[in-house]
Amino acid sequence: MAFASGKFSYGICDISGFRYKLQDMRKTWDGLLVGPDQWDPKHPQLDPKPAPDDPQAVKDARPDKADDNSKFLVYTNVGNGKLGTVLTTFSVSASVGEVTVTT
Repeated sequence: MAFASGKFSYGICDISGFRYKLQDMRKTWDGLLVGPDQWDPKHPQLDPKPAPDDPQAVKDARPDKADDNSKFLVYTNVGNGKLGTVLTTFSVSASVGEVTVTT
């Protein structure tokens, strides 16, 4: 397909509606065909800031063998608030009770 080109070709500015020579017109960053007095370069703030790279995980990571994580502090709402620092054994018991249904 052939397009018009040369010194007798005219175009209409998408912003102002004025007629300009087609060879003098320019296309903006958002696709508008404008005359030379309406053309502005793309502002740098319109370009997105490059995102930083995510940190990579450590290859073949293993926990420290010297730290066995056996000591911790347990808080409660009874007594002075502390159960202890070493939890060697513990037991949990629960009871529901009796339910009777009569019809």
